[in-house]
Parts: sequence; C-alpha cells; structure tokens
Amino acid sequence: MNAFEELSPGALRTGRADALDDAVATALAAHPLDGVETEYPHYQGTVEGPEAPPRPAETHPVFYGCFDWHSAVHSHWALVRSLRLAADHPDEAEIAAGIDERLTPGNVAREVDYLDENPGFEEPYGWSWLLRLAAELALWDDPRADAWREALRPLEDRVRRGTRESFLDVDRPHRVGTHGNTAFALAGVLDYARIVGDDDLESETESTAHRLYADDTAAVVGAEPVGWDFLSPALVEADLMRRVLDPDPFAAWLDEFVPDLTAPPHDALLAPVDVEPDEGDGAAIHLIGLNVSRAWCLAGLADALDGRDGSTATRLRDPLDAAARRHAEAGAADVLTDDYAGSHWLSSFALYLLTRNEGGIAPDAA
Repeated sequence: MNAFEELSPGALRTGRADALDDAVATALAAHPLDGVETEYPHYQGTVEGPEAPPRPAETHPVFYGCFDWHSAVHSHWALVRSLRLAADHPDEAEIAAGIDERLTPGNVAREVDYLDENPGFEEPYGWSWLLRLAAELALWDDPRADAWREALRPLEDRVRRGTRESFLDVDRPHRVGTHGNTAFALAGVLDYARIVGDDDLESETESTAHRLYADDTAAVVGAEPVGWDFLSPALVEADLMRRVLDPDPFAAWLDEFVPDLTAPPHDALLAPVDVEPDEGDGAAIHLIGLNVSRAWCLAGLADALDGRDGSTATRLRDPLDAAARRHAEAGAADVLTDDYAGSHWLSSFALYLLTRNEGGIAPDAA
C-alpha cells in the first residue's frame, strides 16, 4: 500500500493540500514523472501507407509520452501543480529538469504546427487539459512557471482560439462518459478563463453552458456507466452548472436534474461502481477513474450547497457528502495502479481530487 492509499476518506474529501506530504507527493508524482518521457507504447492513429509513421516525439516533442497527447498534457499539469502545492517536493529537481528540456519554444512551435494541420486534434478533452496546464502555470508565483508559460503561450493561444472558433459553438452536448464529454471540457475552459482573467472567454463559455444545460431536468442515469466510462455524464454536467449558476438557482436546478436523489434511479449516482478484475481491455481501469471523478464532482456539489438555507439544499447536501467520501475511498484503493493502462493517467485524477480546493479548480466568477 502506498501513502496515497493510506489517506482517510476525510482527508481526500477536504480537497486541501495538507495531506500532500513528502510520501504522498512522491507517490502521486512517480507515474507522471515516468510517463511523460515514456514514448512507447503510444497511440499513433491509423497507418495510411507503407512508410513508417513518424515517432511520437517527432510529431509532439513536448507531449509525446503517456500513450496519448492528452494524458501527457495532464501529467504535466499534475507535475506543475505538485510543485506549486508541495513545498520542497522530493522530486522537484527531476521534474523541473524534464519540463525545461521538453517545454522549449522550438518544441512548442512544432506542437502548434500540428494543430494547424489537424485542427480538430484532441478537441475538446485535450484542449481543456492544455488550458488547465496554462492556468496552473499562471497561478504559480515562481520564475520557472513564468518561463514555462511563456514558452507554452503560442500553443495556449492556439487552443484558446480554436475553442472560441469551434468548440463553444457546438450544437448539442455530447453526454458521454469518455473524452468527448462536452460538460467536462467546458468546466476546464471556464476555470482557465477565470484564472487568467479572460472575461470574454468566460462570458462565452457561461453562455454555452446555459444554452446546452440550463433547461435540463431528470437526468438519465440508468445507463451509467457504459463500457470505458471514466466520467459520469450526469455528475460532470452538475459540476459544470455549479460553476455557472448562483447558489440558490443552482440548488433549484440540481433538484430538478436529480429529483429524489436518494431513490431510484438517481440514487445510483451515490454508490461507487464495483471494479471487477480486468480482463486485459482496460475497461476496469477506467472505472477506477470514474469513482475518483465522481468523488470530486459529488464533493463539489455538496460544497456548493453548504451553508445554504432551504429544504432543497439541506436534503441534498448530506447524501452528496457521504457519497463523495465513499467514492473517494473506493477510488483511492486502486488509483495508483502499476498497470500502464492506468498509470499513464490516473495519478492526475488522484491529484485533482486531493487538491481540488487549492486553486485552479472551480474558482469563483471574476
């Protein structure tokens, strides 16, 4: 058992970095630190001819590791966030040296060129994580963060522009539990906009969220989870709307969205998903991530209702809080697996849960 697994549900639930001691920080950094420099195995896409495809490090000289681009991006986010929140991080020198080596103007320029040639690449999931990485660098008052963000800025600007030109105009939301989920990506864009003070992007993202979700009622949860889900479509939508609506209107919206939360069918959101032994396809690994992401959503919803008067907030808050603790405990038990199907991405989810109240995640409206 590693140090992260030993944390109590209460420590995980608070979302504070108090628990990020040397042992926990080392445990959470181990897989991202290794993964960002692990080029193979890698998802390369289709092979379209007899010529060998270019190496991942040639195509994506910054974000070539961790099997796929988005995992490399949010692993960098996890490493930067760990340095910001854990004073005297045990792996600080190694983390900083690796980022210095990869995050150079020349390498970023090649990442931008690839997006220019492949405009829809990693939209929206990878884009939202790239903006989270930029936001994390903006939050950190450190000369290294300033230098890294300056190097990253052309890619940050390219993704922000693409987000405004294509993603925010989406006609209908994708209500899936995987990378295409619209609500999860919108939450990342909105958090970024508020952190960096981009008022126009903030307003446009809020408008998109209202247009797509404000009238939703009676969430369909009976099919959750499906296959490779690592997000709850219902909970990530609610987690977005708590960012967009004022507390009292949000409580009313949530009550319409999950009526009778403690009764079927919506009570299914309150119980962690059973994770059966994996048969080699990675689906069970995704369910570990689902329990972790559900935990941070449930905790955020409970926090949004905390201190609110009225029967609705009172009735919903305690079940959400209890469910957050159960999900956190269930997810923590397996989240730092050594199986590469999970190790290349799950540590980021664990850090998100553990530190969700340490800035950068669901900040207040500007």
